[in-house]
Amino acid sequence: MTASLTLVIVMAVLYATGVYLLLERSLTRVLLGFLLVANATSLLLLIMAGPDGLAPVLDNGTEISQIADPLPQVFVLTAIVITFGVSAFLMALIYRSWRLSKADEVIDDAEDLAIAQRDANVEAELLDPDHQDQEVDHLDELSAAHDLAETGEEEKQ
Repeated sequence: MTASLTLVIVMAVLYATGVYLLLERSLTRVLLGFLLVANATSLLLLIMAGPDGLAPVLDNGTEISQIADPLPQVFVLTAIVITFGVSAFLMALIYRSWRLSKADEVIDDAEDLAIAQRDANVEAELLDPDHQDQEVDHLDELSAAHDLAETGEEEKQ
């Protein structure tokens, strides 16, 4: 199969639509997006397979140059089986989610958001090394003033 512009455009549209649907919060749309991306990948494998040829069976009059490469076809069949398995798993998740909450939407987890906020705070502190905790600075000043009051003299530096 030679790569025609039409097949490449169809593949690109399938990928774009599939990725758009994968980014939605609805599990049904995620499933449809996954199916579109899987079909686009199968189409990509067939486009890149090379020119058409005869079936990969050697008969008496068949030359090796006339035979199509069977490896891309095996990849496509494997991709179809994997897509079927993952789709069945996603459908089970969707069914379970519907039975438990009567909703198809993925909601934000409060603990997940707290961890993300904590990580963002740690990263901000690492990016700004000059930033000092004002509460610690205040405690240092208080302890220095207390030491000065007790000893009556300043520390030598």
